[in-house]
Amino acid sequence: MIKNTLGLLILLLSGALQAHTISGTITNQENTPLSGVGVYNKNTGNYTYSNNSGAFSLANVTINDRIYFYSLGFKNQELPITESQLDINLQIVLEEATVSLDQVVLVSNINAMSSFVNVDVKSDPVKSSQEILRKVPGLIIGQHAGGGKAEQIFLRGFDIDHGTDIAINVDGLPVNMVSHAHGQGYADMHFIIPETIDNIDFGKGPYYADKGNFNTAGYVDLTTKKTLDKNMVSMEVGKYNTLRGLGMLKLLESDDDNAYLASEYLISDGVFESPLNFNRINIMGRYNHKDDAANEVNLTASHFQSKWDASGQIPQRAVDNGSIGRFGAIDDTEGGNTSRTNLLLNHEKQFDQHSRLKSKFFVSKYDFELYSNFTFFLEDPINGDQIKQKENRTLIGGETSYDKTLHLENNSQLRFNTGLGFRYDDANEVELSHTMNRKTTLERLALGNIDELNAYGFFNINYKINKWNINPGVRLDYLKFDYENLLTTTYDHKSENKLVVSPKLNAIYQASQDLQLYAKTGIGFHSNDSRVVTANNGERILPLAFGADIGTIYKPKNRLVLNMALWHLFLEQEFVYVGDAGIVEPSGKTKRFGVDFGARYQLTDWLYAYGDVNYTYARSAEDPSGEDYIPLAPDLTSSGGLTFKGLKNFSGGLNYRFIKDRPANEDNSIIAKGYFVTDFNLNYSWKNWSFGLIVDNLFDTEWNETQFATTSRLFNEAEAVEEIHFTPGTPFFIRGKVSVSF
Repeated sequence: MIKNTLGLLILLLSGALQAHTISGTITNQENTPLSGVGVYNKNTGNYTYSNNSGAFSLANVTINDRIYFYSLGFKNQELPITESQLDINLQIVLEEATVSLDQVVLVSNINAMSSFVNVDVKSDPVKSSQEILRKVPGLIIGQHAGGGKAEQIFLRGFDIDHGTDIAINVDGLPVNMVSHAHGQGYADMHFIIPETIDNIDFGKGPYYADKGNFNTAGYVDLTTKKTLDKNMVSMEVGKYNTLRGLGMLKLLESDDDNAYLASEYLISDGVFESPLNFNRINIMGRYNHKDDAANEVNLTASHFQSKWDASGQIPQRAVDNGSIGRFGAIDDTEGGNTSRTNLLLNHEKQFDQHSRLKSKFFVSKYDFELYSNFTFFLEDPINGDQIKQKENRTLIGGETSYDKTLHLENNSQLRFNTGLGFRYDDANEVELSHTMNRKTTLERLALGNIDELNAYGFFNINYKINKWNINPGVRLDYLKFDYENLLTTTYDHKSENKLVVSPKLNAIYQASQDLQLYAKTGIGFHSNDSRVVTANNGERILPLAFGADIGTIYKPKNRLVLNMALWHLFLEQEFVYVGDAGIVEPSGKTKRFGVDFGARYQLTDWLYAYGDVNYTYARSAEDPSGEDYIPLAPDLTSSGGLTFKGLKNFSGGLNYRFIKDRPANEDNSIIAKGYFVTDFNLNYSWKNWSFGLIVDNLFDTEWNETQFATTSRLFNEAEAVEEIHFTPGTPFFIRGKVSVSF
């Protein structure tokens, strides 16, 4: 009798401790399925996310485990597991709530910090296209054409120019342009309407197998809204004849099909003495379809066009001697126009809770024409040195990836992700010419057709066992470069190709629910311009980047997150095509190491604070000490802010960005001045109306947004002078905004 009773108890106990798989569906209170909701087992540390149908499946669950459901903008929900819940399909309903830091759980994800930074985005939404990249910790931008050109980017001790060492994508559509008329990796993000942004994912370093060309300093992936909650119309009016209109309207709304249209129009004369005459129009349409077979299709079409006049970079000496003011110009006939039309198809098929197939296909038509004058009368004392850079391009590409998760014994899990893709750029009549007054072409310096193909494959594994997540990966890229020189009298067509293998290895140790340690290492690359590749017969054309990070994320309280990383990055020899001069310049090996530190704190339900500090030591690895500085590489940057939301009818924020003085040339004899700039915004909501005040440069700081050590000569000068040339930063700039939702 006793033996039978003990046997029954043992049997019951083993059944209670046996690991199970729980499944269910997550919706909001309107019964709309929610995708991307975190499902986290507090007892084991296992986690998963709901798919595009709101369904989830979590393995290795036992009775009395506490399952946590979380998503930004929703109240957290905790579910203690009972025996009855192991055999049913769970129906989880999340209640909407103000975005808060405690809605993010620290899991052993390779890029866990992106989840916490999106609290920054949700707490203080992006208000202009220039603010998009500023949301990435440690990333500083500068604009030197009044919003017409792509921004100049600084990250981890890089002067990335307009995108050479950072890979940027929007909904899977690549933003960077290879072999661009103005600069390699040129990433113009002005076709993105800020209010459509839903999520920002980023990673620093070359550690990600699914990221390819230009992913050396890091990557940024933007996701725009699939659907709209409400229609919205807004109008902004500000100084300098600035006017911006926005409309976001639902076209279709049902359980399976949704569509919306967003449009933006912006005009401004800018702060300069010569008006910018800037105007930009954006139109974006999105259609989303879901079916009962777990298919989701997103079709996006967008068009952007912009034109502007510009005052250009000005020499410090001309301001010092009073010949021009800080907002004056030496050549105010600079400027340009550009446009981009995109068609993007994204498809996701969820086979079950453990496997899915994702595909995308895109085509873009792009035009660019830019007039600049950096050296004034250095090369041509009579007509001046203005140049024209022009191209028209067709870009097509696609990618298919398969994701599968296997639940193994011993509470372990194996997830692999593999994909194939391609990108083809057809850039015609890529031109560099010597011009005068934007009207007369004096000499064509370069003219040709560029065809560039990048075919690739990647394989990524995440093996999770106990507190460890091991992530090896490898990427294979094949690149083919073609350049047809149209200036030669005989047929001049050159072609080169290259194959590059990029291995990666990342490891995460989840010491507790509140502490994560990680180490990352990998090899990345950025391609060189096709004109460089063919000019150098394919030799040393894909400079590699060797990187390593060690760091930690610590969440000592539900509403406090701290992060720190130590990192190192080494770049090989590369040849650089200088689009402004049409020449090839070699640059040697470089080394960089630094430390990133960040903190995010939800002080109250309505008050949120964040800040990041980044230090970098960047030097040439081949030049002698004292002559090994990397021009414009920032060594100390910081950004942060204080935002409030839900304080009665008020919301808003105060934020800053800081960059320290930095060398402008190799021997540090010319200094690019740093700055500390503060912005402010305040909003008041009444019923479905919102009234806002946006202030750039609250304290009217005098600062230089972009700076270069340039050799130039003015019209009345006998000798050339090398010194700082700069574009002045915006002074105190206020604009008002009125929005209505319906």
